[in-house]
Amino acid sequence: MSQPDDSLEPNVIDDEMLQKAVEEQWPEDIRRLATSEGYDFKDVTELQLSFRNILQIDNLWQFESLTKLQLDNNIIEKIEALESLVHLVWLDLSFNNIEVIEGLDNLVKLQDLSLYNNRISKIENMDTLRELQVFSIGKNNLTTLENVVYLRRFKNLHSLNLTGNPFCDEEQYMLFVVAHLPGLVYLDFKLIPDTTREVAISNYQYLTDLLENEEAEALAQLEEKQAQQKELEYYKTAFVEHLNGPFLFDSLYAEDTEAAKLASLPGVDELLQEYRKDFVSICENLFNFCLNEHEKREAEVSDFREGLHEVLTANQEEGKRIILDFENRNKTRLDEIHRASSHDTAESMRAEYNEDILQLSETLMTLEMQMVDQLEELIKEFERNIAVITSTFAENVQGIMTQCRDLENRHHEKLLEISISTLEKSLNDELDEELPDDVREFLVDKNTIVDMVNKSHNIRLLKISMQECDILLNVYHWEASVKEKPGPQQTCGFTAWAQSVQALQNEIDRNRNRIKEIFQYIDDLQEQLDNAVIPDPMD
Repeated sequence: MSQPDDSLEPNVIDDEMLQKAVEEQWPEDIRRLATSEGYDFKDVTELQLSFRNILQIDNLWQFESLTKLQLDNNIIEKIEALESLVHLVWLDLSFNNIEVIEGLDNLVKLQDLSLYNNRISKIENMDTLRELQVFSIGKNNLTTLENVVYLRRFKNLHSLNLTGNPFCDEEQYMLFVVAHLPGLVYLDFKLIPDTTREVAISNYQYLTDLLENEEAEALAQLEEKQAQQKELEYYKTAFVEHLNGPFLFDSLYAEDTEAAKLASLPGVDELLQEYRKDFVSICENLFNFCLNEHEKREAEVSDFREGLHEVLTANQEEGKRIILDFENRNKTRLDEIHRASSHDTAESMRAEYNEDILQLSETLMTLEMQMVDQLEELIKEFERNIAVITSTFAENVQGIMTQCRDLENRHHEKLLEISISTLEKSLNDELDEELPDDVREFLVDKNTIVDMVNKSHNIRLLKISMQECDILLNVYHWEASVKEKPGPQQTCGFTAWAQSVQALQNEIDRNRNRIKEIFQYIDDLQEQLDNAVIPDPMD
């Protein structure tokens, strides 16, 4: 750990310190040039801030290209303010007063990390440092060898320094570390002998096998979770999340206390099971339909992008061919004019060349206009297809959701019949089974139980309509998004089209620049022709 220099005030990193540090690491000639032109910290790749009595890390966000940072031999107590240094590969925080490993989540490219000589008692919060190769955490307060197990996640780690920690005094220290980190080549600045590795593996085989099994199981769970998340994201883009099962049906009854009470009535449980089965079947049909429609939308966007690419590529290739053909045919034209046998011949040749230039200009402009016409037709056809896909999708979704409502209405009618029948039997004391007290409370009169059944019914109808509305809004939003230029908040579901629109916008800009280039090219040819030296007319 580092002791503060009592003769110096604790420092926070400020612009003055940073400017001085950058100046110190540059040669004199570059320093003079930078001083005259000003500093641009975003271009700095290495920064040394050692021995500056720094208490707090701050103000490093400007160094967006930084790959190497030295903050050793200060009095830093907390790892912080490093989140913008995403390109950092090498970080030295040795000889400070850090107690907790933290603040490193964004440094995913980090390969070399030194936390030597601090006050750290636990190795933690480094999960994202998957590229770590060299790690020094000697002379800290690590007391249990289990800390080493945490380092197994770093598959590229080949050099580790732990010397000076309390657990280094344990008899099995080296064998434990070597056994649990099989990819390690150097430990405490020494090459690990093969004999040591063999003994370590033999002594800890049982424990490491258990760890490997646990890690394999954890990895499998993680991969399954990631696959599920990926699948859910895909379902979201298809507007069908939670429709491939009983989720929607279960949500109809969520927090519906009246429905829960009604379920206790004789015959309602069987009715619910039948309702559930039929409702889930309709949801599965909706799910499969929406997935198929999503594939159609994706295919339509893909076809548009391919068509766009074909038009642009064909235009560019044809333009290059026309210009190359013109230049090949006219390589020696100006020399021939200059060497003409007479003034009249030269003037005739110049007029002919001028006509060829005008024809070239007209051909190139026509080619550009043809491309514009092709793009416009391509866009119109795409918009027509999108409109048909959207309307067809909406009509089918509305039809399927109508089936859900019809099913709910039929269920409601049967439930109402059972409820009224149960009420009558209860009033006549003809019930064959005892009902819970909270159920008997609403079996008082017909209006009460009808209101209760209707309330529950209306809640379910509302939830069905809300689900339908969500799906339709999503597809209408998608349709609108494909007709406008993408913004910074464009959702991932529309990325393909967003890229296509951006490509189209780029082509529009290119077309404008291309027309300017054509005019400039023609002007250059005309200027060369006008400046061509021709024989003087004969007296």
